Amino acid sequence: MSENDEIPSSSYTKVIDLTRRAQREQHSERQIREIREGVAERLPDVSLDNLPVKVRAALGAAGWDTLMPVQEQVIPYILEGADLIVQSRTGSGKTGAFLLPLFELLDPSRHVTQALVMTPTRELAKQINEVFEHMKQAHHETSALESVLVYGGVEYEPQTSGLQAGAQIVIGTPGRILDHLSRGNADLRQLEYVIFDEADEMLSMGFYPDMQALRQYLPAERCTLMFSATIPPRVRSLSRDFLTDPRFISLSAGKESIETMEYRYYVTDPMEKDRVLVRLFEIENPESAIIFVNRKRDVEYLTTFLRNYGYSADAISGDLSQKAREAALARTHSGETRFLVATDVAARGIDISDLSHVFMYDVPQDPEYLIHRSGRTARAGKMGIAVVLATVEDETDLIRSAMRYGVPVEKRPLPTPEDVSARIAERLTVVLENRLRGRTNMERERARQFVPLVQELAREEPELLAMLVNDIHMNKAQTAREQVKETKSADKKPRNRARPRGKKR
Repeated sequence: MSENDEIPSSSYTKVIDLTRRAQREQHSERQIREIREGVAERLPDVSLDNLPVKVRAALGAAGWDTLMPVQEQVIPYILEGADLIVQSRTGSGKTGAFLLPLFELLDPSRHVTQALVMTPTRELAKQINEVFEHMKQAHHETSALESVLVYGGVEYEPQTSGLQAGAQIVIGTPGRILDHLSRGNADLRQLEYVIFDEADEMLSMGFYPDMQALRQYLPAERCTLMFSATIPPRVRSLSRDFLTDPRFISLSAGKESIETMEYRYYVTDPMEKDRVLVRLFEIENPESAIIFVNRKRDVEYLTTFLRNYGYSADAISGDLSQKAREAALARTHSGETRFLVATDVAARGIDISDLSHVFMYDVPQDPEYLIHRSGRTARAGKMGIAVVLATVEDETDLIRSAMRYGVPVEKRPLPTPEDVSARIAERLTVVLENRLRGRTNMERERARQFVPLVQELAREEPELLAMLVNDIHMNKAQTAREQVKETKSADKKPRNRARPRGKKR
């Protein structure tokens, strides 16, 4: 059978194996069971009529005349003081879900940090802060609450002033928050609420080491809330480090389940697919991924293109033996290779359980392969993101296939070069500030002598600086994969819980 022309129309029974056989499947199922245990004993949803007065006032100030489903379900748990994992997508109303109850729980008379909200980007931090500032004006008691925005890439002094003045809520990115803590500008000893917003995005931005370092500054007695669109392995690892006996609420598909795959598709010109794929890599920032193509000849082309672009990529073609395919896969698991390019036939039987993303360079010609490629084959615990590149001509086929198998595909606008540049800038700020944080005073003193040169290059020859920044950007992906490998090793060891089980409220 040739892979050069068409995908076989008949289905195959040996699909892509998303587990590392029995041992890893048991490990995954055990992790899922631990989170599922938190689904039981669901509290009654809250309604407008039984909201606390200050919360109802804040809701009205935001211009909302009703609660969204995530707010109805989440608010009762926060008011009770339970640790919580919420699987809910952007735009579902989760900002209100965690901000609204804080107006009942925070004490304006205590000028200490009582709540910490961590986000992946400064833009999201600003949005949350704007909502908070608007809501608090609705009641005379909550109007006395103060917030401070803390994120990288700007001067420290205004943030320091707000922290030292005793703002009750701190909203920002983990890296800059950690900077202030290490400098003694912030005090979290009386913190009561920790909120991770878009936890999966924070990990994609490279904040995992910062969030781990933050643990030493957090009090044992606290309520911790985690919001995430998907619950991949690193988010589960983070939840075990920071949460104790968490309850779990999922609104991604209207089900109490963490078995979810998020499907997105983009419509693009067929001649621009390769560069659009690169843009999506920068936006999604997967630690590793498999890229499916329909034709064998495209495997070699796309692998070469990605390598020339600076990515570590490997090909799995039908010409390789099973042993050679497994060796290519092993290089991905070890972090040596980031992307695997393959046809459906060549990828049969391989283990891609660690890959958070599946990219479909082409819309599958056989509708059933839409499911096979993403690994949603009724196996427990599969989660992640499937991204499909469609042309105008085959968009209808994709939608028809998705409807046939009940796959909720979401059409998204193509990211612009400006979108990509902004996302890269955010991540590089994280990387550079993290490096600076680790420098000694003498090393910082030595670096200052180069400031005039950097300023001159920025004016006269910015491409020289851009070249250096690009090198840092491309090298950091390898560092991130090494950190993932360390995380997986740590997952096998017993965890130290964030605090004793008996929480005092």
